[in-house]
Amino acid sequence: MGFLANLSGAAARLTTKQKGDAAEDAALAHLQRAGLTLLARNYRTPGRGGGEIDLIMREPDGTLVFVEVRQRASNGHGGAAASVGITKQRRIVFAARHYLMRLRQPPPCRFDVVVVEAGAVQWLKAAFDAG
Repeated sequence: MGFLANLSGAAARLTTKQKGDAAEDAALAHLQRAGLTLLARNYRTPGRGGGEIDLIMREPDGTLVFVEVRQRASNGHGGAAASVGITKQRRIVFAARHYLMRLRQPPPCRFDVVVVEAGAVQWLKAAFDAG
């Protein structure tokens, strides 16, 4: 019991960034097991007011997948998936367009959300669109 108590105490002392990084690691591992390949992690546009994409992945069929990872301790207030509001979606789309400008021929794309809640990983494909 002492060992488990020390583990839960250590988990409680993790910073928000460390918890976010752990959620991204869990999401990345889940997506890679599903056959996706990592192209970029924490892609940011230059300057203030830009956007960030947690993971940019490629499906085996060539589809580019822009992934937002959300982590919550509980599903109160609608849970992690509900926290990807319109403002966040716009910033992700802005960053995705910036990323795509570097490519000669943009492939098919989609925007997914991976939710890490209470130790479980849920992958929401095509969670929103660039509309």
